[in-house]
Amino acid sequence: MFPDRRQSQDIKKEGASLGAASFRTGLIGAAIQQSGSPAIHAAEAEAAGLDYSYELFDLDMIEGGASALERVLAQIEGGGFAGVNITHPCKQAVIPLLHELSPDAKALGAVNTIVFERGRRHGHNTDCVGFAEGLARGLPGASIDCVAVLGAGGGGAAVTYALLRLGARDIIIHDVAEGRAEALVARLAAQFPRSRLSVGSDLRQTADRCNGIVNCTPIGMDKYPGMPIASDLIAITHWIADIVYFPLETEFLCEARKRGCATLDGGGMAVFQAAEAFRLFTGRTPDHARMLARFREQSSAKR
Repeated sequence: MFPDRRQSQDIKKEGASLGAASFRTGLIGAAIQQSGSPAIHAAEAEAAGLDYSYELFDLDMIEGGASALERVLAQIEGGGFAGVNITHPCKQAVIPLLHELSPDAKALGAVNTIVFERGRRHGHNTDCVGFAEGLARGLPGASIDCVAVLGAGGGGAAVTYALLRLGARDIIIHDVAEGRAEALVARLAAQFPRSRLSVGSDLRQTADRCNGIVNCTPIGMDKYPGMPIASDLIAITHWIADIVYFPLETEFLCEARKRGCATLDGGGMAVFQAAEAFRLFTGRTPDHARMLARFREQSSAKR
C-alpha cells in the first residue's frame, strides 16, 4: 500500500549516525501528485541534517479513494510514521479517527496534521498559523474590516479562524453547500462575539461590500481549473488571496492582477503551515526564511 519511491522524497544526511532519530512522514489527500510539500519538507530536513522521508498517499491512486481513509491511516501508523499531513478532501472526515485534538483543531473542526505518539493519534491544525503568517508577510497592512471567504471546508475554516484572531470585524462565508457554511458560522461565532460572521448568498453583494476575497475552494488546482467567482466581481479596491499553491499562479490571481488588485498566492500558507508541521513531527524548530526561499526557488524553476 505504501507508495514507491517515485511518490516520496527521502533525505538521509551523509555522515548521520545509524543511531540517529529518523522521521517518516507524509501527506494524505486527493490529486496531490503536484504537491510542493515533499520538496518543502525534504529541503529543510537536508539542511538540518535529519534522516527524514515524506511520502504521498494520493487517494486518487488508492483503491477506494476517500472511503479508504481509515485503512490508509491505520497502515501508515503501523508503518512507524512520526506523523502525516492531511489535505482535501479529508481534513474534516479524519476527525472521528483521532484520539485527541489540539485547541485550534477543535475550534476549527478541521485537521491538517496528525502526530502518532504511544499508540495515540493527535490532530492539529497548522493551516491557521500558516495563513496568518503568510498574510502578515505578503500583504502587510491589508484591511480586514470585511473579508469574503469562498469555501467552508477545512481550508476555509482555518482562514476564517486566522482572520478572526487577527481582528477581522466582518466575514462573509460562501459555500456551494450552504449547510456547511452555516455550521462554520455557528462554530466560530460564539468564540468571537465581537466579530460578525454570516453566510453569503449573493456573491455580487458580498464583493461590493468586502475589502478582501480569499479563495479556499479547490477551484484553481490542476485538477479543478477555473475561477471561484466571475471575473467581473473583482475590483481594484479588493485584495485577493488564494490558498491553492499548485499551481502557484492560479487563474483567479492572474485575473486579479490584471485588474490592479494586491494579491497573495498560496505559497506562504503552504510553507508556514509546513514549518509548524515539521516542528510537530520532529520536535525541532525549522528555519522559516530558509523554507520560504527554497519554496520560491522551486516554484520559479517549474514555470
